[in-house]
Amino acid sequence: MSADRGTVFSAPGVWPLLAFLADGAAGAPRAELAEAVGLPADESASAARALLAAMDHVEGLDAALGLWTRRTLTLRDAWRDKVPVAALGVLTGDAATDAATLDGWAAARTGGLIERVPAELTPDTELVLASALALRADWVTPFEPRLLAPTAGPWRGRRIAGLQRSAPGLAAVRIGHGPAGRVTGVTLRGVPAGDGAGDVDVQLLLGEAHMVPGDVLTTGLGMLTDDVPTTSGDELAQGPAGPGAVLRETLADTRDEPPHVALSTVEFTLDAEHDLQAPPGVFGLAAASVPRPGSFPGISDRPLRVESARQTATATFGPTGFRAAAVTAVTMDWMGLPSHPATELAVTVDRPFGFLAVHRTSRLVLAAGWVTDPKPYREDEDH
Repeated sequence: MSADRGTVFSAPGVWPLLAFLADGAAGAPRAELAEAVGLPADESASAARALLAAMDHVEGLDAALGLWTRRTLTLRDAWRDKVPVAALGVLTGDAATDAATLDGWAAARTGGLIERVPAELTPDTELVLASALALRADWVTPFEPRLLAPTAGPWRGRRIAGLQRSAPGLAAVRIGHGPAGRVTGVTLRGVPAGDGAGDVDVQLLLGEAHMVPGDVLTTGLGMLTDDVPTTSGDELAQGPAGPGAVLRETLADTRDEPPHVALSTVEFTLDAEHDLQAPPGVFGLAAASVPRPGSFPGISDRPLRVESARQTATATFGPTGFRAAAVTAVTMDWMGLPSHPATELAVTVDRPFGFLAVHRTSRLVLAAGWVTDPKPYREDEDH
């Protein structure tokens, strides 16, 4: 992750796909995928099903799984029965037709936030396993749009679409004390939208100026899990409290106004594409991408390998709420390899060579020779 470029990524969009692949893999692919998933491979499918079921009960989150295969590909019943797909379709082998089908599914499952599945379809594509997530949260206290013109830092001198709001209470702010520095975290609570979106909060995380994105996000995760010491806004002393945060006395329009958080931030829209095979090994797909037999015997008796693995993600933060979506797709192809391991000794005679004509019983050499000028190939000759 670069500090110079914004991005967005959904781990729950990737993890179940890796878990189902691990369940059907063998050998090195199984070991690498299990390490990436963080569970033994024989436990990964049930854990993926549990995660998908849990996400299905989150108000404000829509999650779906889709599986498409060629008609000629026979899946193992044991593996297929573990994958709780909301869509089960057929690949025709025509890339344009199949892409249109997948893209329609992605647009429908994300409410149009993402209009295509990031799958690199080829004539050899045998299987596509995809996930789609759509997330929405409307703010308890909406923001008011305003001009933001920073006077210091990387955005100095820019005129930015800013957002401002004031909300009672100080507990929404926490200062995390991570190993790389302090991080100010602000929790923005979501409320039910038109069709109910009340289980989603958004955390804004501002680290110290020297901290890189990985440090800030790691500290933020530690704040959520209580693995990083934190100080609540209710416990802060007057004065500078953390990155971008100052506790101070001010004037109010009414007597006895309760303590409140005055938050200024910016609107943003992020779009990102992620190649899950680069760099190799991060998601356990290095060995799974190598064309060799025996990698996924639990999925099919046909030798499969991971052809592509990608994610498209988007996020929008605005005055009234937050919207995000991610579509992740893994495609698998068949390299035409034999389905059973074998030892092969390949011999190519492509330079001058000798020969012997031998009587089988007596071993008498009937003729011997040396070939330096083999017959040329002719296009008009039936070979």
